Amino acid sequence: MTPSNLTNLDSSQRLIDFLESTNLHKKDFAEMIGVTLSYVYSLIGAEVSFSTRTTTLERIAVVMGIDPQSFPEYKHSDEPRLLDPGIQFLQAKQAELGLSNVQLLKKFPRNQRVEIVDMWRGSLPMPLDWMQLHAICDILQVKKEAIYPYWEMRMQQYLISGGMDPLSNAPLMQSMFNGIKGFLKL
Repeated sequence: MTPSNLTNLDSSQRLIDFLESTNLHKKDFAEMIGVTLSYVYSLIGAEVSFSTRTTTLERIAVVMGIDPQSFPEYKHSDEPRLLDPGIQFLQAKQAELGLSNVQLLKKFPRNQRVEIVDMWRGSLPMPLDWMQLHAICDILQVKKEAIYPYWEMRMQQYLISGGMDPLSNAPLMQSMFNGIKGFLKL
């Protein structure tokens, strides 16, 4: 066997062991990483090379709770990583609750899981949609008062990137955020 086949077996076997140890169905795993079930079977099959797609490997690593660089097939991505303080706060709350990424993801509807994985891997920012964010916070037992400052900061960044001058529009922005706080009863 060539060294590359051993590498493929190692990654495939790690994935097999992970799926078995977490009792995670292959279909659920496929939905979490945004691939088809047949693709998951190809990942765990030794006859096909393990994935070298950066996005897929990063998603697999997030679900497994490991560093993507632990896969020999991983090539560092040139894609910029978001350092979102709101996501970091939510991840800290997850750690406080002692939830693995699999346990966390299972609490979300299937169609939202890959989006959470992408937030956790740093390719998506915290949602601007308050109801979507509130749903995440409910699962992580985060009060709206705790997440609101992160959301407001994210909304300010969004407005500024859209062309709003924060200095000349300071009273407008302050009124808007005061109104939102009143609506949310903060």
